Amino acid sequence: MLDHYKLGLDELVDLLKAAGEHTRMRLLALLSSSDLTVTDLTEILGQSQPRISRHLKLLGEAGLIERYQEGAWAFFRLTSEGSGSHLARLLIDAASRKDQILARDAERLDGVKHARAERAQSYFSRNAASWDQLRSLHVSDDKVEGALLDLIGQTPFDSMLDLGTGTGRILQLFEGLYRRGIGVDASRDMLAVARSNLDRSGLSHASVRHGDIFNLPLDRDSFDLVTIHQVLHYLQSPDAAIAEAARMLRPSGRLAIVDFAPHVLDRLREDHAHMRLGFSHETIVDALEACGLDVEKVVDLKPDDASGEKLTVTIWLARDPRLLIADDQTAQTGLA
Repeated sequence: MLDHYKLGLDELVDLLKAAGEHTRMRLLALLSSSDLTVTDLTEILGQSQPRISRHLKLLGEAGLIERYQEGAWAFFRLTSEGSGSHLARLLIDAASRKDQILARDAERLDGVKHARAERAQSYFSRNAASWDQLRSLHVSDDKVEGALLDLIGQTPFDSMLDLGTGTGRILQLFEGLYRRGIGVDASRDMLAVARSNLDRSGLSHASVRHGDIFNLPLDRDSFDLVTIHQVLHYLQSPDAAIAEAARMLRPSGRLAIVDFAPHVLDRLREDHAHMRLGFSHETIVDALEACGLDVEKVVDLKPDDASGEKLTVTIWLARDPRLLIADDQTAQTGLA
């Protein structure tokens, strides 16, 4: 696994020194399974918060773990990039999960995840009736997800970003295709639901975090696929959200938008806080092209019931053309 990340002797020794301590190896094993706070880790390991924080600081400085803020809470996870990530996973894989200490840590981690799931389920239950009512107005989620999978295809890619991730369902839908996934949502309650769902599915190569869709806490040009699933109709400025999503794309990366076609169900403004009553093909295409993206496909998924009470779902798929342009220029140069 380290073949692609050759390490100099000094760097290798430094990384091994950072990982080569009893508590820090336990922390790495835990953080390879879930995003956790200092409070979670003190509960699992039974050590003081200052002691845990000190170990986390050393692991972070070595590039073995990463930290991100969510309101008043700081979450930690195994770093997803670079030589530190590969070495950490190699060391974790070498550790026997039958080890009594690691096995006990895993049991306590399950307890933390269970408590997290109960809190998330409480929020989900309070809002489930409203969500079910909205789902009943359009084609089934299975049909939408199937169409989205068909458009994206089965070729693996490196990184995915899901904006307005909600329950984290879209991260789960594509879990077999990407190496690193991130979901962003403005609702901390929804992040709790998403985190619980990722825990339950054992999806360790994806994480969720709090963020503003108009000002993402992420580096530009970082993702091969960005998705915005049933989010834009809640926004006052959907064009600005699309522009920020486009900024996240790597050259040749793709942006998939799923939302409602234009409709006349004005009650959705009051009942479900919709700011927009759907989007025409032209509206989203114009916004995508204004960001310099090439629109590759637009698909309408119409309900079986054609009455005005049923909504059509539209999927727009666009691509960042930068590498395509570079390839065209190279080809033209070669022909010349």
